[in-house]
Amino acid sequence: MYGSLLAKLELNLSFLEAQSKPFKHLPQKDQGQPSDAVLPSRVYWIASVIQAAGYRVLLRYEGFENDASHDFWCNLGTVDVHPIGWCAINSKILVPPRTIHAKFTNWKGYLMKQLVGSWTLPVDFHIKMVESMKYPFCQGMRLEVIDKSQVSRTRMAVVDTVIGGRLRLLYEDGDSDDDFWCHMWSPLIHPLGWSWRVGHGIKMSERRSDMAHHPTFRNIYCDAVPYLFKKVRAVYTEGGWFEEGMKLEAIDPLNLGNICVATICKVLLDGYLMICVDGGPSTDGSDWFCYHASSHAIFPATFCQKNDIELMPPKGYESQTFNWQTYLEKTKSKAAPARLFNMDCPNHGFKVGMKLEAVDLMEPCLICVATVKRMVHRLLSIHFDGWDSEYDQWVDCESPDIYPMGWCELTGYQLQPPVATEPTTPLKAREATKKKKKQFGKKRKRIPPAKSRALRQGSKKPLLEYEPKAIGKVESEPRPGDIITVCVKEEHLDTASPSKAASLELPLPMLQSQEPRSNKLLNCNILTLFRSAAVCPPVMGVLKLPKPRTKANLFFFKMSSSGIWSQ
Repeated sequence: MYGSLLAKLELNLSFLEAQSKPFKHLPQKDQGQPSDAVLPSRVYWIASVIQAAGYRVLLRYEGFENDASHDFWCNLGTVDVHPIGWCAINSKILVPPRTIHAKFTNWKGYLMKQLVGSWTLPVDFHIKMVESMKYPFCQGMRLEVIDKSQVSRTRMAVVDTVIGGRLRLLYEDGDSDDDFWCHMWSPLIHPLGWSWRVGHGIKMSERRSDMAHHPTFRNIYCDAVPYLFKKVRAVYTEGGWFEEGMKLEAIDPLNLGNICVATICKVLLDGYLMICVDGGPSTDGSDWFCYHASSHAIFPATFCQKNDIELMPPKGYESQTFNWQTYLEKTKSKAAPARLFNMDCPNHGFKVGMKLEAVDLMEPCLICVATVKRMVHRLLSIHFDGWDSEYDQWVDCESPDIYPMGWCELTGYQLQPPVATEPTTPLKAREATKKKKKQFGKKRKRIPPAKSRALRQGSKKPLLEYEPKAIGKVESEPRPGDIITVCVKEEHLDTASPSKAASLELPLPMLQSQEPRSNKLLNCNILTLFRSAAVCPPVMGVLKLPKPRTKANLFFFKMSSSGIWSQ
């Protein structure tokens, strides 16, 4: 899917250029980038990284120099990429593409000139990649997770599936399809006993009898131990702390595009706060939600005003005329002191216009193509491509729910493509839209993937939503829109005859640079922007390397024995 999308971005990359860094929660965050492609043949050639976009890189075979007509995209997490010297170690041959075969008479000399001083991958790159994609959570572990039907309490759940650090949880007292998706670093999950320890509400009920035969419940190993969960920042209450009744601004967890006027309803232990949106319809506390005091989803009063963000005021107030001082006097309340909020802002590297893969937190089983629409310090406004702006969501720059381009492809998770507004060919999709957001704490119901959605009233054009496929399965054939046609001319090579093919068997010593930095890892720092995808996730945007033909980005790639281009 990204093939055509990235091809379009090549026409105008200026707004996407970024100096990305490794994602802290992603695989190979410190390993740099891989390099060698396994196509259906036994010959290989060297390629350079021209640009990077998340886990995907734009590559160019050596010898084409400034000719970009045959550049191609590849996912770095595949086994198709190898470091320089891999062919020599594994007795593979190097064969230049047919179209440039006659360009140089001395290919060995040309390659030596190009490779001296170059950077490449470590020889154990793929081993480290596999190791980095191992997760501590496994099927059958029990934990506490937020109750999606009532966010003021938690429920007992069991881990059913782990994909790229994302957990599919089954509620113990629910049906077999009553699940909840989240990242293993999500603040929505906790070890057993957490609710009782901090004073949070929990729904206690016996396991349903009809779940006894579910494979996940038959294989319960143990309770997830506390060290598996992401630790929160330690807080110190000396010198003043949050108090019940204090006012602040908070992201509404049920309408994530809104920052609302809110009140601290209860102070829990370990720095946790129960918060409610002012003017909400509930009077029994069922719409309260829990944030930690160090959370980047709560802000001091006037935060929105200072940063030109629309604040959602309580019912009866207009956002244009809302005034905090007047409101505090009328409600006889006080604002939470600004010093209590965690307002640090790292140099995250995100820029407006960058592309990424983001979780739809209202339907967390879905990961969609998205764009960074706006930045306010460390706060990012995420827009889902093809959807109205009313579905935008605010997330933190280190959220475990945003990933670089190519993360879904790497982990096998189903990526939801941008909605097609005017499809020209029949697609295996359903005409549907997301239900319109309900204000003031009313949660949009999550629609199971197997059920269709109704058309949203007022929509000018029907929007399409692709039905999620079984996660982890690879499509046997590409979709029509994913295919990029290339001109292919088949030519059978006789590797035993040097006259029929330019075969270069370069010994390993010849591929080594005489400079000390030759064995350095290729490190374009492309995977630092996202902190979300847990040990194995995505960079937003396209990273343009300092020079199109720098020597710091050479790789081996396997190519078709036919020489995949015609003259």
